Amino acid sequence: MNRILMIDDDVTLTELVRDYLLLDGFQFDAIHDGQAGLIAAQQSNVDLLLLDVMLPGMDGLTLLKTLRKTSHCPVLMLTARGDDIDRILGLELGADDYLAKPFNPRELVARIKAILRRIELVNQAQHEGSQPLELHDLRLDPQSRQVHCQEQEVQLTATEFQLLEYLMRHAGQVVSKEVLSQTVLGRPLQLHDRSLDMHLSNIRRKINSSSPESYIQTLRGSGYRFLPTAG
Repeated sequence: MNRILMIDDDVTLTELVRDYLLLDGFQFDAIHDGQAGLIAAQQSNVDLLLLDVMLPGMDGLTLLKTLRKTSHCPVLMLTARGDDIDRILGLELGADDYLAKPFNPRELVARIKAILRRIELVNQAQHEGSQPLELHDLRLDPQSRQVHCQEQEVQLTATEFQLLEYLMRHAGQVVSKEVLSQTVLGRPLQLHDRSLDMHLSNIRRKINSSSPESYIQTLRGSGYRFLPTAG
């Protein structure tokens, strides 16, 4: 049974979410203060964090930035509708996905399940003995869930890890955003959704801190391609 922790100061909303998640068989806890939420997220065995941006005590973005120093716990950010800056910052800081308020609770449950499926796929690869992928000076090991570039470890979120693994397994092929969204994010690509762009930007930034080359091409109107050879 997966445990969900929601950090949001809207008590009515957390009660609504709790009712939906309990019906779906999740365990659920809610905290209404940012500072207390950070402590709970760091000290508790949480499978997924629902994190509001606007919080008393500590805002959600600061909380996420602090949490990511020590934890890979998947995070679904809850943002105000139309507030693109918070969404972009959340993804840059390591959020796995975002959902704008007000939202349909059924969509929230679907997003949670999609993120948890991604985690399960990564864990499954660890147990099945999948062989490491090596291209250029990049090595991705599904068993240890580690990525190294020029022998330096690259810290990726579960979503970033699975995106990179998928592109590396299809090196040389153009992979459309629609395929990546459905396969990795677990949902159809939505109009004006920049999640994939931000996740790929994070991957490039983290890899490029270890290597001056960029191995992931963006093909406008087509998708992405991981270069099979340098250059």
